[in-house]
Amino acid sequence: MKILIVEDNEMNLDMLTRRLTRLGFEIVSATDGHRGIEAAHAEHPDLILMDMSLPDLDGWETTRRLKAEPTTREIKIIALTAHAMAEDRERALAAGCDDYDTKPVDLTRLLGKIQACLGAMP
Repeated sequence: MKILIVEDNEMNLDMLTRRLTRLGFEIVSATDGHRGIEAAHAEHPDLILMDMSLPDLDGWETTRRLKAEPTTREIKIIALTAHAMAEDRERALAAGCDDYDTKPVDLTRLLGKIQACLGAMP
């Protein structure tokens, strides 16, 4: 199963990539929203982990654009953000995210959300 991680923080990206690769996922990444959209089209991931605080094109707008396109709208997206208020979760879901998780990442909790979105693990 392929996961696209759209994350501009190098340490977060490295940690998620290493841990998810170890669990058997194929990982591709992008460091901003524009590259995230390009990668979603090119790589056809099963799931996207979307940082919401991205430079240039933020995660909310990137998600809206992906969910508006017929070729990418079915890709599951989990928002990853340090914004932890209830309204932040509602905003992410309103943008089209399928689920929401907060940073710092709790891998056990995130894996449960990944499994719920994908229906299976690698």
